[in-house]
Amino acid sequence: MSKDPERQKKKEASIRGILLREMIKDVTATQKGHAFQTGELRKHPKEPPWKCPPSYVREIVTTDQFDMEYYYPVENARNKVILQLHGGGYIGPMKNAYRRFSIMYSKCGNGCHVLTIDYRVAPEYPYPAALVDAVTAYRWLLEEKEYDPLDIVIGGDSAGGGLALGLCHYLKDHEMPLPAGIVAMSPWTDLALTGESYETNFENDPLFGKTKDSMIYNCPYLTCEEDRTDPYVSPLYGDFTGFPPVLFQVGDQEMLLSDTLLASEKAKEAGVKVKTSVYEGMFHVFQMGLHLFPESRQAWEEVHKFLNKMWK
Repeated sequence: MSKDPERQKKKEASIRGILLREMIKDVTATQKGHAFQTGELRKHPKEPPWKCPPSYVREIVTTDQFDMEYYYPVENARNKVILQLHGGGYIGPMKNAYRRFSIMYSKCGNGCHVLTIDYRVAPEYPYPAALVDAVTAYRWLLEEKEYDPLDIVIGGDSAGGGLALGLCHYLKDHEMPLPAGIVAMSPWTDLALTGESYETNFENDPLFGKTKDSMIYNCPYLTCEEDRTDPYVSPLYGDFTGFPPVLFQVGDQEMLLSDTLLASEKAKEAGVKVKTSVYEGMFHVFQMGLHLFPESRQAWEEVHKFLNKMWK
């Protein structure tokens, strides 16, 4: 474990977590698994209609460019809100897994509201479409729903985690109020791919390892003209001064491990309150396991504690 009290190395991986990791490796070794790595399976997901839990209300909010889904409990809803920015490498649209994330975020926030957005994705809509949509959603919370910024937390996983941090760079640069906090699960913070874990975990990462054909190396979100070190694209390269507290979570088997560690260190050096948890043996966005195995349960409990601290 690191001597840094704000960076915690979690205990040895559970048997169930290890089994799931190895199952993922077996799947990605197949032709269908390779299609997942490249992002082909993400572009047009075939899923059954989402069934919202009966204890929750789901409202569809339509904008000129994209749709949003607004969730809150039928009873005892809390006047706080999480803006959820889903992952998917900037090429995958909203999926039921992220709708389940919305409900989990609400429960972690003791019945808070959640706005999750089906932002525009590449290749049809490259940068800055996702960022523009995230800004639109944040403005909607401020202007239409009249939330106090301190009652808003932005949460995101993978590309959505990077987008959450990039959004805050944009808000700060444009003198807009910042949220109370940020939850960044395995955030993609460096589209220039400079971190050492892109090499050290190349053989270990069960989702994106052992191939240069993956969406990590071939992201259509950026055209050749875009600067991969632009903070709105790769928030690692921005100035974190003035940012709200951030909870970073990442698995130590991820190729994106460095994206979390470098961004969290830079934020801490800028005076930001940061908690960084590295889960031993875990893979990219292992939090999708929800309650299925110990590491995912522990990660969501961390989110619960973080939100309670933000919203005392």
